[in-house]
Amino acid sequence: MHPAPSVILFSTLSGLGFGLLAWLGFGQPVVFGWTAFWFYALAYALAVGGLLASTFHLGNPKNALKAYTQWKTSWLSREAWLSVLALVFMGIFAIGEIFLGTRWSVLGWIGGLLSIATVFTTSMIYAQLKTVPRWNHPTTSVLFLLYSIAGGALLTGHGLIAAILLLIAAAIQLLAWSAGDKRFAERGSTIETATGLGFMGKVRQFEPPHTGTNYLLDEMVYVVGRKHAKTLRLFAIVLACLAPAALLALPSAGLALIGLAAVVHLIGLFAQRWLFFAEAEHVVGLYYDKR
Repeated sequence: MHPAPSVILFSTLSGLGFGLLAWLGFGQPVVFGWTAFWFYALAYALAVGGLLASTFHLGNPKNALKAYTQWKTSWLSREAWLSVLALVFMGIFAIGEIFLGTRWSVLGWIGGLLSIATVFTTSMIYAQLKTVPRWNHPTTSVLFLLYSIAGGALLTGHGLIAAILLLIAAAIQLLAWSAGDKRFAERGSTIETATGLGFMGKVRQFEPPHTGTNYLLDEMVYVVGRKHAKTLRLFAIVLACLAPAALLALPSAGLALIGLAAVVHLIGLFAQRWLFFAEAEHVVGLYYDKR
């Protein structure tokens, strides 16, 4: 699929933001006053900024309001509702820590769980799609959650926990890439099944379905060169997981190193998320003989 910048920003920043909110809601760390203010300012900037970025992928951003009407059947709608609930609960919880010097622990735990649930619903927007075999697997949700929780641990200064979670994420990411490369072929979808002409024998495209481009080609059909993909995968896993984990494992890992690890992790995560979308082979590509 075509890796739109707005969707990459949305899935990356909102995941980090809600991951940070979850840690704060669970009391890790317990902060008050100005310290709490800056933690929550960063968390809300990431979470809300990511959510706002997603609206730029809509043809008409006003249609974002319609996302709240389909919560019974749509993971996107469930994400919209859970994100609002998480932000409201964590906002009230933050008021207590910043201005009143008190912790309403129950609100924090509810807000923290809602934050994690929001990230899960984001992952399910993609993991539910049978038309994209690479995404249609439990590792999609596992990775979204791991990157979110690990990023939150990193931003709250839990270096050792973040390092362990990032190494686990690296292992699962390698598994997801390896298995994902085979999943499209394993589903058995071909140009014969796409056109419904398989009963006649081998199908070969005579000419494209139309002479110009269209929405499907712009959004759903994108091919990454194998050599290019390998380079980006190495770049992504080193910067998103291995390099930050190494920095956090240093005995002298103070605030400066944690900040550096966070920046490196974010750069790697952008690369990982770009690949997540770019390598997603939608079955509609078969109709255009692109698979």
